[in-house]
Amino acid sequence: MFKLTQKVASAGSGAQQGFLTTMYLDPAEFRILAELPAKQLKKTRYSVPPFGIDVFEGSLAGLILAEAEFESASEADSLIIPPFIVREVSEDVRFTGGQLAHAPRQEVQNWLSDYGVKLSDPPSGQ
Repeated sequence: MFKLTQKVASAGSGAQQGFLTTMYLDPAEFRILAELPAKQLKKTRYSVPPFGIDVFEGSLAGLILAEAEFESASEADSLIIPPFIVREVSEDVRFTGGQLAHAPRQEVQNWLSDYGVKLSDPPSGQ
């Protein structure tokens, strides 16, 4: 499945995602967009409702972020952070896709150190 998604932050608690627009692409549309020059993030997303868990590859290998999505502010406000979430970074704009796409690995490590977290070493071959 190919999707083009834009997220725009909105005022609210960290668990509220803001505004989300998604366009579904057919394979030909995806190929055209994939040829445009751009910064890329490579990751695999796993669904563990209400979370999408992103396991990053390439220069950010070892980084794992979980993102919760809700239909309403009341759903977001009722979120209980499970124990597998090490630190909450929802309100930290450094951890948005746009910022991560431009950040060198060492910079991301510096950001994580603000939370007392170390970026794990990438698996061999990455």
